[in-house]
Amino acid sequence: MDALLESLEPKTLWSYFLELSKIPRGSKNEQAAAKWVLDQARAMGLEAQQDAIGNVIVRKPATPGREKAPITVLQAHVDMVCEKNEATKHDFTKDPIQVWRDGDLLRAKGTTLGADNGIGVASAMAVMAAKDIPHGPLEFLITIDEETGLTGAGNLQPGLLKGKYFLNLDSEEEGDLTIGCAGGLDTVATRKMKQVPVAAGARPYRLKVLGLKGGHSGVEIHQGRGNALRILGQILFRLVPAFGLQVGEFHGGNKRNAIPREASATVFLDPAKEGALKASLAKEQKIAQDELGAFDPGLHFEFEPAAEAPELAFAPGDTQAVVDYLFSMVHGVVAMSPDIPDLVQTSTNLAMIATRGAEVEICLSHRSSVEASKFVVADRVEALSRLAGFETTRGDGYPGWKPEPKASLVKLVNGVHEKTFGKPMAIKAIHAGLECGLIGEKYPEMEMVSIGPNMWDVHTPDENVSIPSVGAFWKLLVAILAAV
Repeated sequence: MDALLESLEPKTLWSYFLELSKIPRGSKNEQAAAKWVLDQARAMGLEAQQDAIGNVIVRKPATPGREKAPITVLQAHVDMVCEKNEATKHDFTKDPIQVWRDGDLLRAKGTTLGADNGIGVASAMAVMAAKDIPHGPLEFLITIDEETGLTGAGNLQPGLLKGKYFLNLDSEEEGDLTIGCAGGLDTVATRKMKQVPVAAGARPYRLKVLGLKGGHSGVEIHQGRGNALRILGQILFRLVPAFGLQVGEFHGGNKRNAIPREASATVFLDPAKEGALKASLAKEQKIAQDELGAFDPGLHFEFEPAAEAPELAFAPGDTQAVVDYLFSMVHGVVAMSPDIPDLVQTSTNLAMIATRGAEVEICLSHRSSVEASKFVVADRVEALSRLAGFETTRGDGYPGWKPEPKASLVKLVNGVHEKTFGKPMAIKAIHAGLECGLIGEKYPEMEMVSIGPNMWDVHTPDENVSIPSVGAFWKLLVAILAAV
């Protein structure tokens, strides 16, 4: 990584990002990374503390002459989504991210990169360390566990921050000024399965759905990408009755906020039928590939003997219930916004399926910029789950962030961008969730915006970030701090 750093600018920002990439920081396992931020800030001589939930708060005095400027908060989250390709050997609890340069892009080898939101953390730390940037009094909020529950932001105590302006550093498109986001809610559906003996002579096989792009369940939900769980349900819907398949396990997806890229079922089959099943599977693959087309051209299926398998299979009726659930469950865009062009208003992500003994668990996540619609789609999922014999529970959810396009901070940041780059920003709301909604509830007088550099395919092993765009993002951030 030291050689890599020599080719990157701004060097201080990239130095912090590469150091952060060495520290395991999957959601709910980011304690070491948060402590690293805390220790770095204290080593700089800054006032730094960690609250009861684990968020890090740092304060930096104004540069001389700027003491009366409004307090500005810079905020990012320290955790990352941990996704890897099936063939990649990587332990997210102890292995560093293998960062490499691909032209003007930075990538990771077979895993998520963690630019979401490592670039935000690194830029905040570069501001902490800077001696040559004019700015008013600053507060830094580095939150934990954004990706799997927003528990850091949700448990932030009111009154801890004093800032007037709030810069969230978690956006993913250069030139966009984000001023609103969707709220979210999770549903977990479980079904107890009757187990029966495997048919005499049947052998275990693994049926796999692979090669999909996946992606962020808010940012990419409208892009027509395939859902591995839905596709698994589609092929089993036809193959289970055609070949008398018994199913022993379902698995797929890793994160509630990622469109599932891979899914599998352990099935039991008379080996004499293996050739015929593979021929049928090839036809099903062609059907699914034609359905997705250029939206997701890498889709393919695999069918191979299973090295390990459960001793029992699920009863046929229970198997059919799960297959029907996967095939028919709502996934994707539910409604577009009638007020903001091209903005997804409401969506659902059929995110994960797991088998735990005699129980199958399915997780879904719902988003909407209309608070009532978030619960309507969750109710719809509950109704469909009940029809399939599943019991459901819901998480607490999180609120959306209402856009305030006439706020003074919006005008300030947009004006700085136009002065710096010769053009205004694209002012928009997004369908993804940001911590601004939760933090804004606790600090209703604080004006908020979100900015960031270009990054693509976040929450997938194809995640990458534009190196020149990070430079432009840094230039904008420095100019904003000088103008406040």
